[in-house]
Amino acid sequence: MSDKPSFGEGDSTFQAAGREEGIFNLVDTFYDLMRDRAPYREIWDMHPGKTSESRDRLARFLCAWTGGPRLYREKYGPISIPSAHAHLHIDARLRDAWLACMAEALDTCEYPATFKTYLLDQLAVPAERIRVACANH
Repeated sequence: MSDKPSFGEGDSTFQAAGREEGIFNLVDTFYDLMRDRAPYREIWDMHPGKTSESRDRLARFLCAWTGGPRLYREKYGPISIPSAHAHLHIDARLRDAWLACMAEALDTCEYPATFKTYLLDQLAVPAERIRVACANH
């Protein structure tokens, strides 16, 4: 039997993230960093006047995306992540800033390095799909 965490199996990622409470805390930390730190302010400015809804949407999405309950669908219906962002101008620099902000949020929340590495690798996939969708805008 391996001692390595088995993220990505069943709800193991959801559990490792701290379930709903952990994910909502991570998202709040992420948006607070985005608001408060200059390197991420341009991303923050893409959410004028609706950060409360953006926080809720991301947290609910991440719950299901990590193998937990489908909270996003329950409240907002189905989602296509790339098309939901296609109206924005997101290039590689902004994609990387988003991922850096999430990395900082994961550090702030004191997740283990193995989980942080796994989650950032997984988040890089939709982040790139969003960049591509925005490039075709």
